[in-house]
Amino acid sequence: MKVYHGSYIKVDTIDFSKCKPNKDFGKGFYVTKFCNHAKEWAEIIGEKYGTEGFVSEFEFYENDFTKSICKIKRFDAYNEEWLDFVVENRNKNSKTPTHDYDIVIGPVANDKIQNTLRLYLKGKISKERFLKMLTHHEETHQICFCTLNSLQTIDRVDDTPTYDIVMISEPIIEKLIVDFNFDEEKATNLFFASETYSKLSDLETKLYEKSWDETYKLLLSELKM
Repeated sequence: MKVYHGSYIKVDTIDFSKCKPNKDFGKGFYVTKFCNHAKEWAEIIGEKYGTEGFVSEFEFYENDFTKSICKIKRFDAYNEEWLDFVVENRNKNSKTPTHDYDIVIGPVANDKIQNTLRLYLKGKISKERFLKMLTHHEETHQICFCTLNSLQTIDRVDDTPTYDIVMISEPIIEKLIVDFNFDEEKATNLFFASETYSKLSDLETKLYEKSWDETYKLLLSELKM
């Protein structure tokens, strides 16, 4: 999936130290599938910093590999669970991080919603009234990458190593399941804990440029299987 990040500068490297806490889904790197929303934010934040703003484009790999290595929370719509989650994360008195998810996906509490959210937090409107008002809100979308582990699932569109690593890892795990009758969890854990996977993830080795079966042979040799 193509996703976009609006900022006042081009983002070449995701740096969590530059991410601010107390956002909708906690501290993390945020993107959206709606390019126009990223552009709007880039213009707003760019004006604040005296730049034209910049939209960085990424590829998010959401597949079986992603699900096997990351703990993912998804909110399919504005609902009571989403509201409670956002309120907890935006509460500056809450312990941080407030959750242990690697990736959180769901709607955005944008400026329009935040004005209504303030009324709810002040007790001016009920939770039911707040959620009812959101039923007519335009569709929004955001993905928050909360941990270093989650960054294995996202790449700038002009970068390819992560995609290659994913494409190599999936058949290796499937091969372990078939050849040794492992369940998926055991095969996945065995591979990701291996020295072979560490070498595959180290871009300097360029192991990701080789075929998956060559890497599989290295893994078998390492494990003496």
